[in-house]
Amino acid sequence: MPTGKLHVIPLGGLGEFGMNCMAVRWGDDIIVIDAGLMFPEAELLGVDIVVPDISYLTENRQHVRGIVLTHGHEDHIGALPWILSELNVPVWGTEFSLAYVEDKLDEHGLLDKAELNEITPGERFKIGPFTIHPIQVTHSLVNCVALAVHTPLGVIIHTGDFKVDPTPTDNRLFDLHSFAEYGKEGVLALFQDSTNVERKGYTPSERAVRRKFDEVFAHTKRRLFISCFSSSIHRLKLAVEMAFEHGRKIAFIGRSMNSSSEIAEDLGYIEIPEGLLIHPGDMKNYPPERVCVMISGTQGEPMSALSRAAVDNHKHAKIEKGDTVMLSSRIIPGNEKAIYRMIDHLFRREAHVIYDDGSSPPVHVSGHGSQEELRLIINLVKPKYFVPVHGEYRQLKLHAELAGAMHGSVGKVMLIESGDILEFDELGARKAGRINVGRVCIDSGSRTDVVEDLIIKDRRHLSEDGIVLPIIAINKLTGRVESSPEIVTRGFSPGEDGFMGEARQIVMQTLNMSSSEEKADYGVIKEKIRTDLKRYISKQTQKRPLIMPVILEI
Repeated sequence: MPTGKLHVIPLGGLGEFGMNCMAVRWGDDIIVIDAGLMFPEAELLGVDIVVPDISYLTENRQHVRGIVLTHGHEDHIGALPWILSELNVPVWGTEFSLAYVEDKLDEHGLLDKAELNEITPGERFKIGPFTIHPIQVTHSLVNCVALAVHTPLGVIIHTGDFKVDPTPTDNRLFDLHSFAEYGKEGVLALFQDSTNVERKGYTPSERAVRRKFDEVFAHTKRRLFISCFSSSIHRLKLAVEMAFEHGRKIAFIGRSMNSSSEIAEDLGYIEIPEGLLIHPGDMKNYPPERVCVMISGTQGEPMSALSRAAVDNHKHAKIEKGDTVMLSSRIIPGNEKAIYRMIDHLFRREAHVIYDDGSSPPVHVSGHGSQEELRLIINLVKPKYFVPVHGEYRQLKLHAELAGAMHGSVGKVMLIESGDILEFDELGARKAGRINVGRVCIDSGSRTDVVEDLIIKDRRHLSEDGIVLPIIAINKLTGRVESSPEIVTRGFSPGEDGFMGEARQIVMQTLNMSSSEEKADYGVIKEKIRTDLKRYISKQTQKRPLIMPVILEI
């Protein structure tokens, strides 16, 4: 057995949803598996996306050999523009994943410089000392792979996101055979997706949705609007087939929906019969019972096509009394308010709204494996070490317990979080310290506008306590205060009468107590006013607004 240490370091995705990114290092060679983003929580005010802190990679830039992608969802490819602008390394991914990546890099002006390499499930390729075998898996997106990485110490398998779907709509079957073969040969470590570990049994096949779609198409008397994740190619394909069977024309509305359907059609995942597709502007030329619309915005995003249609503010998508709207997706935790607000608006339009309420047949099925599928893969692979990935801490913990109970199939369970260094050598595996990880907040989708913690703190401060602007006019020549100070407030409620008068008095008092030298130094006088006013406001109201004195020179 070679002497040396293999390090596996999650840079994101373990202990949180999204930002999936993992470094694998042998000696002076590092490969990175996935480069995902995370959508911000409400308290990250005004932040558009969150990406992993890649300082470990930038500090070791000369050792990073490339990034290998498991599939094309945002939580696995969304941070690529940010990472490639810092580290221009080659990227490997399947045909469909790279089509999404090209779109994304093109938008950020990075496509010309990027080196993108296409991989095919079953065909091995080499990066430095690693030989990588992509294994076909099924998920809610098409063309997804798990990665078996052959290292000098043994094989590690990263499942990516998966469910074991025996009847996928594209007929590309889950490659259980390869997992079983690796199980016979011996696997050093299995890194497995934890997303659905809290669900018992099996996740239903994508085809389980077909019955509900058939039922809805058969019973809908007027226009039918269907909203799903634009990356749910299986669902777009099903809608196209159903529209054709039920004699409806189909229109795609929303930028992401158009882009995904075009990529899927170009790559042969969807076949749209001649004459079936119409431009959204032509919908009014067809009777309502002959129209089906695929519309983006299933999570109630404020400016999405469906949100705008729900408040009758979309150029083409007019939802009228008697129309049917079907939301074929899960509610992502945190989006409940926005989604239910949108559903309320749809009810006000007197539309029939169908959403995931747990009834059967289902309107949506998950793309992640439930407990029995997780057990199946563990039983086939029989890894020496088992590591749960992708999920919040409770899911990683429950997944570790599930695997730990499978005596005979798992050697040892290692529970790690983002930033932990998992070290393997000929003596075994252990946690060997930590590296700096965290999140980088980015505004307006630009790869350059990093939002510092201080800015978010200021935004929170402003949102809670408001702003107070004392405005003082000072004669430049004499240093005299020319008029009584003005105080302008925004988002700050002063409370009782007389408060503003008192505040003006405090500012005047500060000015009167200051020497002409201090008044001539605007930096000093501003700080004195800010300190005195802060003390007064805090005492009177228990609030701490942002105080920004403004000096007008006269």
